[in-house]
Amino acid sequence: MHRARTADKAVKLRLDEINRIKARLNLAGLTLLAIDRDYGLPRGTAGNTLQQANLAGERAIAAALKTRPHLLWRSRYHPSGERRTPQPPENYQRPPNMEKRRLAHFQQNCVAVFPS
Repeated sequence: MHRARTADKAVKLRLDEINRIKARLNLAGLTLLAIDRDYGLPRGTAGNTLQQANLAGERAIAAALKTRPHLLWRSRYHPSGERRTPQPPENYQRPPNMEKRRLAHFQQNCVAVFPS
């Protein structure tokens, strides 16, 4: 039984994108709640924007980092800077949390150790 490598690669790319944005926010000394407050967004919008496409959140985070949204979210924008419409379905799916990734890793290693 083989895993779908393209699905794993897409999840890894999305997690890398999220981690890259979080690192930039951390270096700039910004928090997601502060961005919500400063740009008049409902609480939690900026945090949800990291996981799922949200135009207002993307613009607020990019403005706070003094950059453009298409430079932060390559999966959500064309290289020209135009937003993808409609968004690819994977942009509306949450990446697996740490517990799910550990479980998948454990299951993968158990299958390798105890083949059926």
